[in-house]
Amino acid sequence: MQSANNGNNNSGFYFPRPFSEKVLIVQILVGIFLYVNSLMIFTFLKKEIFREDTRYILFAQTLFSDSVLLVISDLTLIGSYYRFPTPMIPCCILCTLMNWLNDCTPLTLVTMCLERYVAICMPLRHADISNSRNRKIGILIIWTVSSITAFVSLFGFLAVNPSNILLSYVVCSVEVLQTFTWQAQLRAILLQSYFICMIVIIVFTYIKILMAARAASSDNKKSTYKSLRTVALHAFQLFLCLTQLLTPYIEIAVMKIDFMLFVDVRYYNFIIFLITPRCISPLIYGLRDEKFYLALKHHTLFGLPKVAGVDDVNFGGGRSDRRCVFVH
Repeated sequence: MQSANNGNNNSGFYFPRPFSEKVLIVQILVGIFLYVNSLMIFTFLKKEIFREDTRYILFAQTLFSDSVLLVISDLTLIGSYYRFPTPMIPCCILCTLMNWLNDCTPLTLVTMCLERYVAICMPLRHADISNSRNRKIGILIIWTVSSITAFVSLFGFLAVNPSNILLSYVVCSVEVLQTFTWQAQLRAILLQSYFICMIVIIVFTYIKILMAARAASSDNKKSTYKSLRTVALHAFQLFLCLTQLLTPYIEIAVMKIDFMLFVDVRYYNFIIFLITPRCISPLIYGLRDEKFYLALKHHTLFGLPKVAGVDDVNFGGGRSDRRCVFVH
């Protein structure tokens, strides 16, 4: 990687590529994604009932982290496409933040599955376990654990490189922090450890909820099976997120062959493994959750009166006479 960067320094970074329809497509997708996420975050902040529920708080956290990650990744993607020179210090900060946010979403998804497990399998203890104090501790653990690989990569880069490298310019990408092979191998070991732990937790929660669904009464079967489908969707989303964690190693190998091929591979990885899994969260909670869907539709239509279903939810902050049926 260092030799590739030196080669870029010798030949000049900027490569005047014409504006491509690929860049335009990505910007449209990013714009749609950010609009939907912003609307959902606004809906979350407007309703106090969402801000007091653990599953919605975790959902809002994924929306926030995914939105910031998408903006930063989009900027680095454009920089890579045009080979735009970036100072090393801002690049290190951006790469560390990308690694941090990238690991945060899978951990949050696993936590959301655990929350569903507690709600379905231990309903009498759910209120005690899912309280304000435990939520704060859980969120702190998520952000702390997700920062491990990011700071290991950063400190490893600073430890093995001379200080004057921070004054250089590079084409910014997460591979910049992986100067030697052992750094990539260490990060791979950490990611594989995450992967094994997450898979075990997902399978455990799925089996437990499946057993609870089969034993549930007819009144609770619909709610339980919906939670089971939610966990299954989280598992699929987690699979895409974890696959995306491995794509940098493919991109490193491609970069050694041809830089422009590396840019094209990164483009498709960005769409398939970064944008796609982060579009599933709005599908899971924005459309499948009746309570959140009605609130979202209300704000999408700017609070217009007499919208079907909206009058079933109280948006004014007081107590509503009619309550929407929430099945999750």
